[in-house]
Amino acid sequence: MAATNPQMGTWKLNEAKSKMPAGMGKSTTVVYAEQGDKIKVTVDGNDKDGKPTHGVWVGKFDGKAYPTKGNLSWNSAGYKVVNDRTNTITTMKDGKIAWSGKISVSADGKSRTVTMHGTDANGKKFSGKAVYDKA
Repeated sequence: MAATNPQMGTWKLNEAKSKMPAGMGKSTTVVYAEQGDKIKVTVDGNDKDGKPTHGVWVGKFDGKAYPTKGNLSWNSAGYKVVNDRTNTITTMKDGKIAWSGKISVSADGKSRTVTMHGTDANGKKFSGKAVYDKA
């Protein structure tokens, strides 16, 4: 299943096409790889203050929350398959939803778009879009 999943591979943030809320960190590189019967997602980027972030999530795309190790703004996430090129994601911090969204890979497999919405640490609602190019 995973080998033919268009989400697999290395994705680099295309900042020119992305529209992230001010004061939010950004994931500059996301890598999806098979790990046995699970998927490993490695996320590298910067927090809202520009400090490096790194996180690793290992789980299944079954909608259940699996822990995320590292220093991201969330510490667990659940991915769920919508169709061949689309997943939903829900991230949580200590069991409370941080943000959720949809991850869609383009028909040609060369880009993926993450649309997200949530509430920040100050209780302010936000939405954003991150566009990644296949590396």
